Amino acid sequence: MKMAVRLVLLTFAICRLIVTVGFTVVPTELQSQLSVDNSEVEAASVDFGMLDKGEPLAVMHPGSADDIAQLVRAAYEGGFSVSARGHGHSINGQGLIKRGTKGVVIDMGSKKGVGGGPPAPSVCEKGMYVDVWGGELWINVLKATLQYGLAPMSWTDYLYLSVGGTLSNAGISGQAFHHGPQISNVHQLDVVTGKGEVLTCSEESNSELFHAVLGGLGQFGIITRARIALEPAPQRVRWIRVLYSNFAKFTKDQEYLISVEGNKERLDYIEGFVIVDEGLINNWRSSFFSPSNPVKISSLNKNADGGVLYCLEFTKNYHQHQADSIDQEIEALLIKLDFIPASVFTTDLPYVDFLDRVHKAELKLRSKGLWEVPHPWLNLFVPKSRIVDFDKGVFKGILGNKTSGPILIYPMNKDKWDQRNSVVTPEEDVFYLVAFLRSALDDEALEYLNDQNRRILEFCNDAEINAKQYLPHYTTQQEWMDHFGDRWDQFYSRKMQFDPRRILATGQRIFEFHPHANANAMQ
Repeated sequence: MKMAVRLVLLTFAICRLIVTVGFTVVPTELQSQLSVDNSEVEAASVDFGMLDKGEPLAVMHPGSADDIAQLVRAAYEGGFSVSARGHGHSINGQGLIKRGTKGVVIDMGSKKGVGGGPPAPSVCEKGMYVDVWGGELWINVLKATLQYGLAPMSWTDYLYLSVGGTLSNAGISGQAFHHGPQISNVHQLDVVTGKGEVLTCSEESNSELFHAVLGGLGQFGIITRARIALEPAPQRVRWIRVLYSNFAKFTKDQEYLISVEGNKERLDYIEGFVIVDEGLINNWRSSFFSPSNPVKISSLNKNADGGVLYCLEFTKNYHQHQADSIDQEIEALLIKLDFIPASVFTTDLPYVDFLDRVHKAELKLRSKGLWEVPHPWLNLFVPKSRIVDFDKGVFKGILGNKTSGPILIYPMNKDKWDQRNSVVTPEEDVFYLVAFLRSALDDEALEYLNDQNRRILEFCNDAEINAKQYLPHYTTQQEWMDHFGDRWDQFYSRKMQFDPRRILATGQRIFEFHPHANANAMQ
């Protein structure tokens, strides 16, 4: 009985596509891949941001890259759009179907595909790499590689994200200053283009597609396999935090630390965050700070410049037999830094626990019903030369004394980024990520935070701070053109080459969906 109902639903999905988008020929192989189950369609209609909605006609559960290619070819000929969805953690509709248009969401994280679903991670010890399905979560990649004593080099702070999703943006965390973003640590990709071609690409083969897709916001193809570089995995992590009341000292020390070379002197992870009220310490990664610690955040705030404190955090990876030397190396490094005396917080934990640290915060928030709420995040790359101006205008100005979530700030070296990839960064050797990772618990809070984000962007524009959005979001193509600047022509040319009918990732609203557009047509 259940099988009969399922067949009826699948048949309905195909018929719905035929009627709605006018298929002339529907591949029968697609029938076992599509679902119109209300709960699945609803889940694929929103993302982590909860700021937009776009209901698909159906959800596909692929078993292979060929399944995806077949659907994309049908979309190319039949006139509907396709969006790939990993863990649904996008904040501005990258994995959604554009509202008001017809399309199918491909659930890349699904294990329901024919033949048991997509392949598991495959590690090559000799080559020091792992081949991974595009919808695989990074936490599963880590578990697979650790069985061989290996691990990827560059991470995101949160590991429950899909490989294809982070590679479509950049993938950054505190390791990026040394190893570059995740897109700088990829050897090879399998990609389904907007024409339904399945192509293997790398530096040596189909290089234009390779660089287009890395950081390409899903606009040029769907990543079905990625070959990720690995390194020997450490056993443990020494994690240190120090506080600053002076922004100039804070940034000077951060910039010094990302310039240090040599195995003994170099750190493995460097980040920081802004504290504009004491509540941030109590609510964000609070397990790091001991309640019995004699340092009183409130008393430090009174002496802080503009009432704002800054926290620098860094780590040193090691194996158990290196514990004594790690202590000596950290002590020698701390002497060179200009933080508030007696504000040193230290902890030590297994490597996996450190990498998976944000997941613990997620579980706490979920238990309180505070995870699945709107997330009006704003992520900016700010050039080093203007970060002091940004501090004065935003941290000590626009923000006030309420944050509604963590604010990360840390520098990166531009020479670790490949400028052939699609991501746009400031034109300076060092630039900062400033990430406002806020949550809105009601409509009033959402309106307030959205307005604050608008004011921050207006401030950057008026002050001529050439900041670039990371995980960008704009409402007009002119804004997208301004974002890419002199790289827009290349971005547009790549779109016309690999997705001429503009059927991929329509939720981003970069290009107008033209299901029957001529590949040679102009805008």
